[in-house]
Amino acid sequence: MSFLNQLKSQAQSLQSQHGLQQRDLEESTARTEAACRFASNYLDDLARQLNVIQPAGPRFSLDGRTPWPAMKLREFRVDARKKMLRGREAYDYVAMGWRIVPQVGQPVAGVVRVNFPPDLQRVESRIMMGPVKHERRELRHPEKNTLTAIEFEYLTETRGSVQITPDHDSGVVAFRILNASGFGVLQRSVPAVQVAAELMDELAKLLVCEPNRFA
Repeated sequence: MSFLNQLKSQAQSLQSQHGLQQRDLEESTARTEAACRFASNYLDDLARQLNVIQPAGPRFSLDGRTPWPAMKLREFRVDARKKMLRGREAYDYVAMGWRIVPQVGQPVAGVVRVNFPPDLQRVESRIMMGPVKHERRELRHPEKNTLTAIEFEYLTETRGSVQITPDHDSGVVAFRILNASGFGVLQRSVPAVQVAAELMDELAKLLVCEPNRFA
C-alpha cells in the first residue's frame, strides 16, 4: 500500500469514528431533551394541584432546638429556560419554587442564640439557604465587653425549590432539591431515560412529606 493510500485509510477511519461519536451525541441530546420536556410538563401539572392543596410542610428549626410552627407549602411556580446548544435550542434547566409559610396566620418572629462555632455555622448556613429574613446581633458581657453569644431574630418563612439541570453530552439529568425535608439540600443525578412517571412520582411524594424512594 502506498503512503497516500495509508493516509486515505487513516482519514476514512477517523471520519467513521467521528460519525459514530456524532450519532451518539445526537442520541444522547435527544434523550435528555425528552427527559426535560417530560419533567417540565409534570412539574407544571404538579404545581397546579399543589397550589390548590397547599400541603403541610416539613419541620423546620434553625438551631435544631427551637421549632418553627407547623408550616405549609404554597405559591408553586415553574420556570423552564433554554439555551443554544450546537446551533439548536435546548433546555438549560427546569425549576419549580414555592413559599413555605405557617399553616395558621402570618410568619412570626423567633429568636435563637448560639455561642459555639459549630452551632453558629449551622444556623448561618440555614439562614442563607432559605433565605430567611433575619437580624444578627452580638451579645457582650456588660463589664468585660467579651462576646458571649450571637443572637438571630428571624421570621418563620422560607422557600423550597427543585432545579433540574441536564448534561446533554453525557445524557444525565441532575436534581437539586432545597428544603424538602427541613433545611437542607438533596442532590441526585440519573440517566435521562429514567426521568419518567415513576421517578417524578417519587419526587412529588418527597415534596409533600410522604414516604418515598427518591432520596
